[in-house]
Amino acid sequence: MIPVISIVGKSGVGKTTLLEKLIPELKRRGYRVATVKHDVHGFEIDQPGKDTWRHAQAGSDHVVIASPNRIAHIQRLERELTLPEIVATIHDADIVLTEGYKRGPAPKIEVSRAERSRELLCTREELVAIATDQPYDLDVPQFGLDDVVGLADLIEERFLRGRS
Repeated sequence: MIPVISIVGKSGVGKTTLLEKLIPELKRRGYRVATVKHDVHGFEIDQPGKDTWRHAQAGSDHVVIASPNRIAHIQRLERELTLPEIVATIHDADIVLTEGYKRGPAPKIEVSRAERSRELLCTREELVAIATDQPYDLDVPQFGLDDVVGLADLIEERFLRGRS
């Protein structure tokens, strides 16, 4: 099973920014990284009038667009898939990093920024680490918001070493 770590935190704390820095660091170390973004509001990936949009409008339940260097699947769902169900469809990665899924089953790195809030969303048991600009009195590794090398070291040690 591919290890999964969820990057969580309140809105505006820098989850996407942290991922934008962490992904290249893990890639530099030779790992294949997959990401899953959770959007509780829903999203629209297709553009009205484009062929794939027209396929979906005609009733296709699963639309795939493929090119020589990229593929995208757009699937109509009867219910929201769980994170484990989504991860089960990923076969070409060493690790899956999610943005969101704060109530999901994966271990979590919480991003916390003093200007947004002092309170954490996660319990100690859920946390792998905290990326923050403020100290917490918790027995959990804490890293600066820009310390992706330290976070990558922790992820590599706890989740990736010995997985071949």
